[in-house]
Amino acid sequence: MYSSRRQPPHWLGLLAVALLVAGCADRRAAAPGPVAPPGPAASSAGPGSPWSGCPDETEWSCAQQQRFAAVRSYLARTVRTNGFLGVVFTDRQTGHTWRGGATQRQGWTASTVKLAIAADLLAEQRAGHLRLTDADRRDMDAMLNSSDEAASDRLWKKFGGDDMLARFRERFGMASLRFVPGFTARTYWGFVKCDTDDLAVLVDHVLVRTAPSDRDYLVNALRTVAPNQHWGVWAAGAAQQPGNKDGWSDEADPYGRHWVTNTVGFAGPAQRYEVAVMYQVDPAGSLSEGVHAVSDVVALLFDQPVPAEVTLPLPDG
Repeated sequence: MYSSRRQPPHWLGLLAVALLVAGCADRRAAAPGPVAPPGPAASSAGPGSPWSGCPDETEWSCAQQQRFAAVRSYLARTVRTNGFLGVVFTDRQTGHTWRGGATQRQGWTASTVKLAIAADLLAEQRAGHLRLTDADRRDMDAMLNSSDEAASDRLWKKFGGDDMLARFRERFGMASLRFVPGFTARTYWGFVKCDTDDLAVLVDHVLVRTAPSDRDYLVNALRTVAPNQHWGVWAAGAAQQPGNKDGWSDEADPYGRHWVTNTVGFAGPAQRYEVAVMYQVDPAGSLSEGVHAVSDVVALLFDQPVPAEVTLPLPDG
């Protein structure tokens, strides 16, 4: 028997081998570094895009730089003219941090400050300055799990005040954190502003400087939050084992009456990636718009589908 297909000339075979070797060399030279989060290859750069090649930077892999570019593009398209969104993304393995948007713009913390309350109370108990009762621990669980307001109020009434906020600045490094003047209950936990960098140093303290057993408690609490907090850092995807403390509120200040949607937490193996996003939504915007925006930003950072699948913390409308 014989084949009717003609055999290629000998020189074609040599050419194919040469091209294969060159292709392998090119792929090795262009291979992304180890810093990009696990997940599918980034696809934000298309033919003719300035991101079709890699910039001459070594801090982040090519794939991760493409994801940052996608976030910048998303913010330019999505965030309203009078809205302010800041995002801080840190790789704890390399120590590198990327910032996008208005990261030093002060805004309402909403319920993200509850993570600081919990971390501070655990540290104060460990130092022998207070004793948390079983009822206090139940309130802390509820405060972190579903962002329970009544539980938070009880803890604040018992332990909070100016001294606690001062400890947040000193212990966690939340330099711009402050009470907002002009309210009757001036030192209430809900009347607080900070910037995105403050939330970033808070989650870093929780993961790096908190006593191991307290850190384990906080990590588990943020990984098992109730459905009303299944957005924000949660959009990193289940495979990344995210944990977050979200904050949402309807606020009024000289900026106007507007929604606030913030998220702070971690994702990746061994909580490798720290993420903080604050969004002071345009007064013409909505809670739904804010929740989707911060969630989509996180999804883009981890190369997840956009729009991200979220659970709104309050009924839409």
